[in-house]
Amino acid sequence: MEQFLAFGIVGLSTAAIYAVISSGLVLTYVTTGVFNFAHGAAGMLAAFCYWQLTVGWGWPVPLALAVVLLVLAPGFGLLVERVLLRPVQHLGEAERMVMMVALLSGLIAGARWIWDPNVARPLPTFFADRTPFRAGPVTITWHQAITMVVAVAVAAGLWALLNRTRTGAEMRATVDDRALAGLTGADPLRANRVAWVLGTQLAAVGGILIAPSVALDAQQLSLLIVSAYTAAIFGRLRSLPLTFLGAVVVGCMESYLTGYLPQNAYLPGLRLAAPALLLFAALLLFPHRRLRGRDRRLAPVPLPSMRGALVFAASVVVAGVAMATVLQGKDLITLGPLLPLGMVALSYVPLAGYAGQISLCQLSMAGIGAVVWAHLGADGQPWALLVAVLVAALAGAVIALPALRLSGVYLALGTAAFTVVLDRWIFTLPSFDVLGVRISLFEQGSLEVSGPSLFGLRLDGERGLMVFSAVCLALVSLGVAALRRGRFGRRLIALRDSEAAYATLGGNLLVARVAVFALAAGIAGLGGALYGMQLRTITADQFGLVAGLPIFLIAVIGGLGRVGNGLFAGTAYIGPNILLGLASWTQNLVAILPALAGMGLGQSPDGIVVRLRREWEPVARDRLVLPALLAAVALAWALRIADAVNGWVLLVGLAAVASALRAWAAARRNAPAEPEVPVEWWGVRRPWRAEDGEVLARGIARG
Repeated sequence: MEQFLAFGIVGLSTAAIYAVISSGLVLTYVTTGVFNFAHGAAGMLAAFCYWQLTVGWGWPVPLALAVVLLVLAPGFGLLVERVLLRPVQHLGEAERMVMMVALLSGLIAGARWIWDPNVARPLPTFFADRTPFRAGPVTITWHQAITMVVAVAVAAGLWALLNRTRTGAEMRATVDDRALAGLTGADPLRANRVAWVLGTQLAAVGGILIAPSVALDAQQLSLLIVSAYTAAIFGRLRSLPLTFLGAVVVGCMESYLTGYLPQNAYLPGLRLAAPALLLFAALLLFPHRRLRGRDRRLAPVPLPSMRGALVFAASVVVAGVAMATVLQGKDLITLGPLLPLGMVALSYVPLAGYAGQISLCQLSMAGIGAVVWAHLGADGQPWALLVAVLVAALAGAVIALPALRLSGVYLALGTAAFTVVLDRWIFTLPSFDVLGVRISLFEQGSLEVSGPSLFGLRLDGERGLMVFSAVCLALVSLGVAALRRGRFGRRLIALRDSEAAYATLGGNLLVARVAVFALAAGIAGLGGALYGMQLRTITADQFGLVAGLPIFLIAVIGGLGRVGNGLFAGTAYIGPNILLGLASWTQNLVAILPALAGMGLGQSPDGIVVRLRREWEPVARDRLVLPALLAAVALAWALRIADAVNGWVLLVGLAAVASALRAWAAARRNAPAEPEVPVEWWGVRRPWRAEDGEVLARGIARG
């Protein structure tokens, strides 16, 4: 009994920290309508700053607490509200969520840049020199007591703020209707600022309280927010009492699992994954009424032409052959994952771009494909690649079934929870039997991966794998373009526009969502198998949640509805790695670049691929400039193969020539811009276009 009570005290102290953190999360969401995925990262940053002031620089604890909680945390909250979120307030919920995911990724990368992750940084507890006191049969440390007192004080303070003050009423009214709240005399901007300041302060308090009991690691501290997510979902993102109850459930569950979970090779990861499992269960069981009826601002998804898709596919193959022949040694290995990870990014196009389903587990699906290929394709059998795709697709369908009733931020949370479960538990399991079938994953370590054998030729070198990956990406890109032009693609667009309308018109939501999740997971599984071939050795860490966030960010930045997004995302994510050998600091710079680009999403909400196509379209349509550009590329290619120039000269020279030719093409394009023609005059004052019918149909449906 004494042991049971002791674990209960530990669980309650942990629950108090989760309650403080999750209450800040709920406060921010209730007021601003933004689910702050970076909430835990803000607490992590506060914990590092507190360590730096107290341990690193020797400041007194009260002064360090005052600086972190009263200066740094409020300043950070105001910075996020003013610089990141206010410019995208007019955009949809998905875009604001992407901003928060970008901030999460950026804070983790930034903390690793400032504080070397290879250096241990122990943080002492509060009043560590004082003797713990006893409460009946159990012993309570002063740090645990302070933690629980702080949680009670936070609960009382927030209740009083939201229910007994004008500021609290403004904060609650702002999220429901900003314009109407403004008409009543409320200040929505002030309410947002107060929410972000208080939310960041609560995250900082939680980060400082929990840091002494865990390793001061950027990724680990940031992902502790999964437990706070669970508590917030218990409160349905609006009820503070239920949020605190959820925190107690999560904290005590973790503590009792630590004490009473049987010790064997299969269960240790279950304790780490338990909050994510509970989060997934809470998402499925609890109603989520707050997201219903929200205004959805959706960018149109253009209909790709098959001619353009064929030209793009040929360009991908040519690019792969060019890289295979031009790159050498270290550069060939560095850029090897470019096309496979581009395939993973391409899986977001049918899933998020066409169907509007936000998923954060695509890299985990790639991990499943890589594992299946590693075990079945050791001898290069081509059929094993097909099995890897099918198994990954099956996993995607399994995710879609329980997630059928989730959408928006809840779907993102559910898929993130699934990724955490895979990363912390499933991928760490030893071999096991299911219905007499032996299942092996990463075998609690790493896996060796080899290339395929095609037509008697073993593709085990970097050059052959580069060309093979280019061919696969080209074929899948063609398939995604054909999908958009087909009947199923139109159904996915309808599903994206309105699930209720889709079901009303006779569409089967279950079939559509399962099919698109399976398709996207299969594409990601193929990319994962190709990724494993390039790496030669794979581990579970390479397919975790944090590893997949930059790919998701770059896919969104590129434009989720564009077939060319796969090549763009792979290039934007892996291409900067070529800088890693220039200086030691370039590694941190490359790691933080995707997050910085994601934070700038408000500048190009339609995607960079759209912008690039618009800027380079004059070159593609100019019968003089385009041959000149192709000739310049061919000449540079020949010079590099002949070893007449090195890689940097080739890169800089081609960039300069391409920029000059683009400017020339723009100058030659003197035709005036086409005047805006009212819709009733389409086909009369200007020719009828292939996409006009779909535009009219969508407008009528929305009306």
